[in-house]
Amino acid sequence: MVFRVSPRHHEGEQATCSVAVVIPAYRVTRHILGVIDGIPDWVDRIYVVDDHCPDGSGRLVEKDCADSRVVVIFNQKNLGVGGAVMAGYVCAERDGCDIVVKMDGDGQMEPALMPALVWPIASGEADYTKGNRFYDLAQIGRMPAIRIFGNAVLSFMTKISSGYWDLFDPTNGYTAIHTRVVPKLPMHKISHRYFFETDILFRLNTLRAVVVDVPMDARYGDEVSGLSVRRIVLDFMYKHLRNTAKRIFYSYFLRDMSLASIELVGGILMISLGLLAGIHFWSGAAAEGVAASAGRVMLAALPVILGLQLLLGFIAFDIASVPKRAIHRLLR
Repeated sequence: MVFRVSPRHHEGEQATCSVAVVIPAYRVTRHILGVIDGIPDWVDRIYVVDDHCPDGSGRLVEKDCADSRVVVIFNQKNLGVGGAVMAGYVCAERDGCDIVVKMDGDGQMEPALMPALVWPIASGEADYTKGNRFYDLAQIGRMPAIRIFGNAVLSFMTKISSGYWDLFDPTNGYTAIHTRVVPKLPMHKISHRYFFETDILFRLNTLRAVVVDVPMDARYGDEVSGLSVRRIVLDFMYKHLRNTAKRIFYSYFLRDMSLASIELVGGILMISLGLLAGIHFWSGAAAEGVAASAGRVMLAALPVILGLQLLLGFIAFDIASVPKRAIHRLLR
């Protein structure tokens, strides 16, 4: 079966895409068969990745699932959700599928949303799509407050580190990707565990891939999340700072240099100069037991003000530089 679309960029032309679903399976024996049963008939292949599950999720699927589309992949060791998803990506790309949807095996992702994830990719408008549970204010009100706070903090950090300023809900695992993009991803560098959804956004930005948010409802079952706000905010901080530094270096100094590169360097230098001057003048005045003169205050404040203006100019340029042209159309 195929997913049919009429791309806007080729008026009147019909395009067909084969779609696969990847389901990481780790301690989801209560839900995995129901998840498979709910996958639409137009999906061509279903990859269930048993991530060295101690409960035998893969063996359960092999034994009790009669769906001919299902292929069970067994990881020899636990690789985390990212490692399991990438194993499915590789198999789907190898088998000639065009688009791969990633669903969790706990039954919290609505199969009816799948066409909305596939459509932007199939129509040539995106390379990667992801769910966003924060479009509907009524739905947000149903979320636990701690989830709202954690996602808000994570989303802000992800905007900076990934460069996708128009995205939200970065930990949402309901995603889809075009398989032409998969070979371009550095699989051995992408985080294999809880940071996977965020880290892959950073990697996609280095490829200048187009990522689109798809509105979805928040849906919670009886599964207990393995994430804690403390772990997310504190443990991920270093990785976000690392990715931010890498992205800025790749985008504004290694791959290309522009006025924004000068604004960034100039802003940092001016702010540093102003702060150093302020510390020097303040320490000198404190040693003499007098207040710093207005002239010295202005000499310290002016570089800081100019530096902040330059940094704001850089941020505005960075926000406007979110990728707009899908790259999978060029990777033939």
